[in-house]
Amino acid sequence: MVAMAKLLLLLAVAILALSMAESKITGTDDAEVQYQLESKVNGGGNLQSFQCSGQCQRRCSRTQYKKPCIFFCNKCCQACLCVPTGYYGNKGECPCYNNWKTKRGGPKCP
Repeated sequence: MVAMAKLLLLLAVAILALSMAESKITGTDDAEVQYQLESKVNGGGNLQSFQCSGQCQRRCSRTQYKKPCIFFCNKCCQACLCVPTGYYGNKGECPCYNNWKTKRGGPKCP
């Protein structure tokens, strides 16, 4: 009985170590993984307006231009109810977010 408990504990530790190694290898943090899972389930464009702030904080967390990034991301999210996964790119996941342009024709959403 004790041997079985030790084996189960060892198996649980091994599974935990593998899951931690996977997130280190892919370079994603827990918030990013959670958002990717939610967007796959929800299909994107299904955020609620109160979720925009958190998703934009995540999206803009690695830029050196945080204030303008967060400002425009929130503006785009309020209109499109979608923020692409990742910290850069992936805009194809949110067509509204991707297709919104400035007066000069550049991308409005970060």
